Amino acid sequence: MTDTRADMDQIATELLHLRRAELAKGDPVPLPITLAAMYHLPGDPAGARGYGRMDNPTWDGLEHALGHLEGATAIAFPSGMAAIAAAFFAVVRAGDKVIIPADGYYTTRLLADRFLKPLGVVVEERLTPAMAEGGFAGVRMVFLETPSNPGLDLCDIAGISEAAHAAGALVVVDNTTMTPYGQRPLDLGADLVAAADTKAPSGHSDVLMGHVTGRDADLMARVRDWRKISGAIPGPFEAWVTHRGLETLELRFSRMCASAAEVAARLQAHPKVRLVRYPGLPGDPGHNLCQSQMSTGGFLIGLTLDSEARAERFITGCAALQPATSFGGVHSSAERRARWGDAVAPGFVRLSVGIEPVAVLWDALRASLDDA
Repeated sequence: MTDTRADMDQIATELLHLRRAELAKGDPVPLPITLAAMYHLPGDPAGARGYGRMDNPTWDGLEHALGHLEGATAIAFPSGMAAIAAAFFAVVRAGDKVIIPADGYYTTRLLADRFLKPLGVVVEERLTPAMAEGGFAGVRMVFLETPSNPGLDLCDIAGISEAAHAAGALVVVDNTTMTPYGQRPLDLGADLVAAADTKAPSGHSDVLMGHVTGRDADLMARVRDWRKISGAIPGPFEAWVTHRGLETLELRFSRMCASAAEVAARLQAHPKVRLVRYPGLPGDPGHNLCQSQMSTGGFLIGLTLDSEARAERFITGCAALQPATSFGGVHSSAERRARWGDAVAPGFVRLSVGIEPVAVLWDALRASLDDA
């Protein structure tokens, strides 16, 4: 896997001390929450905070941390979908063509079908492993999600970015499943990253948040304008909660991924599991690409049981699993994704591994599988 451990350890350490350089004697060490729709603004407003839809110091603190982690400019949004929508609407115009994953997060496809297409945007869907097939001539934006959600298929970010740029297209990557600690799409050539900080970055399943990052100033200015004009702004309290969670992300992410690798290998050997998808497993279709562009196999596992009923019994019968949608929390969780209409087998389960001690977690998973 990509060898960035020392660099990421340095980034993680610096993240915990970012505010120190800004503090005067007596200032609070934690990021304060600023609840303000109005700011004191006599005379010429230039250079000062003007209005709560445009500025908030708590957003600034979160964006400073996210930007440090990503090595880019970061703009916060009130959810992952708000961030994804901003990436599209800041870039795409009527008559443009975009390519999106046919097997990725379904709400991205809904956004394209219900809003982009009626505005005159041409939308093409491609499966994640085949994203490069057909080329990118005449394309304005290529939107990638790798690993795909929920199937955990991969595509080559660097190779697709090179080919897309040669054809004049921009590349946006949804990096929600991996976070910057597991995969760094901007370093691999992507123009923008969109992510749901609702998941692992905040980490406790108690807040909605998202962000867009990029290194092109003009492109990020359009993203910021979209937020200001559309009003898709995060709340200060939610920004504060996400900032607090971000400070423990490296610790939680490391444990979650290490546990997932162990659990995936054990699931593969269980007689009631028909198929396991985990990019970190040798033999997984995405394993070689995982080795080259990811620092870990991640914390998500796809496992297929022989029926819907057995999958539901496994999920609801496991004392160490929260039956819930979403992923990335401190608690392990699972759901049968076919219930949302994803193109997966009825017995497919998306398992999000949390921070429980792995031996205890595995005992609970095995017991539930044995009884399912």
